[in-house]
Amino acid sequence: MPCQMVDSFGRKVTGLRIALTPRCNLKCIYCHHEGEVGPTGEIPDEMVVNVARAAAELGVRSLKFTGGEPLLRKDLADLISQMPQDLDISLTTNGVFLAEQAEALSEAGLDRVNISLDSLDSKNYCAITGGKARDLERVLAGIDAAKEAGLVPIKLNVVVLKKNEAEIPELIDFCRRKGVILQLIELLDLQNLGISGDIEGIERSLAAQADSIRTREMHRRKKYFLKGAEVEVVRPMDNTEFCANCTRLRVTSDGKIKPCLLRSDNLIEIGTCNTEEIKELLRAANARREPYFGTVPEQVKHAHNIESSIRQILPKI
Repeated sequence: MPCQMVDSFGRKVTGLRIALTPRCNLKCIYCHHEGEVGPTGEIPDEMVVNVARAAAELGVRSLKFTGGEPLLRKDLADLISQMPQDLDISLTTNGVFLAEQAEALSEAGLDRVNISLDSLDSKNYCAITGGKARDLERVLAGIDAAKEAGLVPIKLNVVVLKKNEAEIPELIDFCRRKGVILQLIELLDLQNLGISGDIEGIERSLAAQADSIRTREMHRRKKYFLKGAEVEVVRPMDNTEFCANCTRLRVTSDGKIKPCLLRSDNLIEIGTCNTEEIKELLRAANARREPYFGTVPEQVKHAHNIESSIRQILPKI
C-alpha cells in the first residue's frame, strides 16, 4: 500500500493535474491558464512519466492531463500508455480535436474526459472562445466520439458567464439527451473582468427543480438531478469548504510543482527525471499546501491578483 501524503491541515493528496503544454488553439475570455504565470516551455515526456510514477507511489489515485490544450501534444497517446496502470486517468480538453483522437486515447488507457462547452450557439461560442465558425461542430462530434470510445463518464464543463447564463436550461436538456454530466463552474474572476454569470441564482433554480440533491465529498460540491439530467456545481470563489477539501497537487507545463491553483509564490522546480528525487519534491510541495480561502494572508492574495492582472494583459500563448 503506497504511503499517503497528508498536509498539515489533514488533507490527503489523492489527485495530480499535469499541464502538458501552455499552447491552446482557443482564446477563451475567462481562461486562468491553470494558474500558470508566463510559462516558458513544455514539460518533457520522461519527466511526465516519472512524475506520474512518483505520485502513484505516494498514494495519488487519479491523474488529470490539462493544458493549454493537451490534445496539441503529438505524443499524448504514447504518454498515456506509459502511465501507472492503477491510476484513474482523465483529460480536460476544449474538444476541438477530440473526434480524431478519442479512439486512440481510449486504447492507450485514458479513462474519461472533461470537455469544455460554453455555448450551443455558434456565434456565442465563438465570442466566448475566440474559436472558428466550425469549432462548435467539431466539439459536438468530439463528444459523440468520446462516448463511442468509452471515455465515460463524460463531463461537459460550462463556465457560467453573463454571455451564456440564459443557455443553461438548453445545456441541461442537451446533457440529458446525450447522457453526459453537466458541470457548471463559477468563474475564477481574479481580474474583476465583470463577465461572471449569476451562479447563485442558477443554483437556487436548480434546487427548486431538482428531484434529488447530493453532496460530493470532494470540495462539498452539490449535484442536482433533474428528470434524468445530472448537474454538478463547482464554486471555488471565497469558498472555505472548497479549499478545506482540496486533494490536489498540480504540475505546470514548464515543470514546476504547484501546491495551489491560486498561488504562484510557492512553486517547486522539478528539474530531474529521477523518480526518487521527484518523490521528495512532491513531499516538499505537500508541506507547502494550505487552504487559499480561510488561511492565506490577504497580502499574499493581493500580490497574486496583481500578478494575474499583469498576465491578463500579456499576449496569450
